[in-house]
Amino acid sequence: MRTAALTAQARTQALDALEESTTDGHDLDVLVVGGGVTGAGIALDAVTRGLKVAIVEAQDWSSGTSSRSSKLVHGGLRYLQMLDFHLVHEALTERDLLLKRLAPHLVRPVSFLYPLEHRVWERAYVGAGVALYDTLASAAPGRRALPWHRHVTRSGMEQMFPDLRHDAAIGAVRYWDASVDDARLVAMLVRTAVSYGAHAASRTQVVELTKRADGTVNGAVVADLETGRRITARAAHVINATGVWTEETEALAGGEGGLRVLASKGIHIVVPRERIRGDVGLILQTEKSVLFVIPWSRYWLIGTTDTPWEQELQHPVSTSADIDYVIEHANAVLADPLTREDVIGTWAGLRPLLQPGTKEGTSSAKVSREHTVASPAPGLTVIAGGKLTTYRVMAKDAVDFALGDRAKALPSITDTIPLAGAEGLAVLQRQGRRLAHRYGWTKAMLDHLLHRYGSLLTEIIDLIEDDPSLATPLEHAPAYLRAEAAYAASHEGALHLEDVLVHRTRLTYEIADRGLAALDEIADLVADRLGWTPEQRAQEVAAYTARCEAEEAAARQPDDASAEATRLTVDDVAPLIPLGSGTAEGGLKPGSPPESRGAAGPAGT
Repeated sequence: MRTAALTAQARTQALDALEESTTDGHDLDVLVVGGGVTGAGIALDAVTRGLKVAIVEAQDWSSGTSSRSSKLVHGGLRYLQMLDFHLVHEALTERDLLLKRLAPHLVRPVSFLYPLEHRVWERAYVGAGVALYDTLASAAPGRRALPWHRHVTRSGMEQMFPDLRHDAAIGAVRYWDASVDDARLVAMLVRTAVSYGAHAASRTQVVELTKRADGTVNGAVVADLETGRRITARAAHVINATGVWTEETEALAGGEGGLRVLASKGIHIVVPRERIRGDVGLILQTEKSVLFVIPWSRYWLIGTTDTPWEQELQHPVSTSADIDYVIEHANAVLADPLTREDVIGTWAGLRPLLQPGTKEGTSSAKVSREHTVASPAPGLTVIAGGKLTTYRVMAKDAVDFALGDRAKALPSITDTIPLAGAEGLAVLQRQGRRLAHRYGWTKAMLDHLLHRYGSLLTEIIDLIEDDPSLATPLEHAPAYLRAEAAYAASHEGALHLEDVLVHRTRLTYEIADRGLAALDEIADLVADRLGWTPEQRAQEVAAYTARCEAEEAAARQPDDASAEATRLTVDDVAPLIPLGSGTAEGGLKPGSPPESRGAAGPAGT
């Protein structure tokens, strides 16, 4: 299969297709609102059933929850405590599918130590739970994707994680799960969907859901936030997959039906790999949540928190108190305690927490512990909740629900569809040594490239063949090639500098200066591909710099309200259109509390 590139031209063509959908006989079968992992999964599920599909996202792809997760693909050990064996088995089945078939380049095994404080009863209790976890994974079809757990003595634990405090545990249980770059997973989902014929447009906000005379939702009015162009699109089914914005998007249809969703904030900190001596991860129980210490590339990811979020939804931020909380709980088991100076980056994300029941007027719903699919109005399907690992199941449920009886004749086949970069991965891996020698790449750089692009590394190589200077690392961010910045704009749909530094790479939080030292070099590479004028380039550099300064200042604030007010002092590169009735212009001011937001807020994100 030829993998489609997400180019500026392809985006324009997608918007043209939306406009043409109002012509008789050109209606879309499915319009997906929301470009996170669930929306991207829905677009792929629907298009591979043979349906005519479009997906729109108000911000950049994955810019909400789906780029701010713990970056784990896992079954959820905590659900065993709830005796929800079906859910754990489902998630473990999806984990193994991703590892073995769907995205082996993106999803990789990672092992964790579960430290034990009590020699007899706790080892038996935890060991039995993890054994059940492994047994449920073995029930998945095919060969096991990951090793069985094993018990570890104190000396064995100290060898695997020398910086674990000697008095913190008497031993541990080592078990396996997997990790993923969440934003790249979404990018590959979107590219795969587009490769099979879906139309995709980021920075495209739904500002209205349209209805027929009988009240059936039959499409949407969308606004291109890059140009101001407004388009009316027609679709037989509109699927709302906007996460924490679920209620705001539902409100565009009028009426009171739909799902209830609250936002909960979780933050992570980033610490250089050399700062903590260890070869495996840790999972720790805290009084409020589970804390993970996750080995990731050149650094450690440590999190998360779980606190109510009552500010605006677009820009959640870490506070000083959040960062101190994570450091304090990590230091409870670390021999060499961390300080604020060790933290080179942070991020905050919002979990969409489903509330019990559905709103009055919702005609039907399909409920699991993790996610719910409902129809607040004919022609409109809403899905909320869930987790990154089970995005494919959520997508299948949403499309099945929208199609109704027709789904029996068009069943989902996404369990057999590898994502872009998976096909031919084994070949590129075998050619790796030769490629590294030819282009002067280290073993670490080759591993980095194969992990990020899989077999699409051939497209990076094509760029390098045209311009050999792209084979060299960025001067001030040497973990990335110059070609990767160019490729983000030429193939991966980046429209702004922040898209490159926040979602196509992780420079915004994986080096202490947030990538600012490399900004001019990246700006030159992106400007060449997107045809920016010198004025546009300068505006982009200024916008990203201001964003970084605002986020740094926000992280020094003591609470959510002051941190968010600090973050919102900086304008967005493509501001969302206010919706609802909270201001004279028809929208609410940033920072309005959830109970007053009503229909305000972005749709298609």
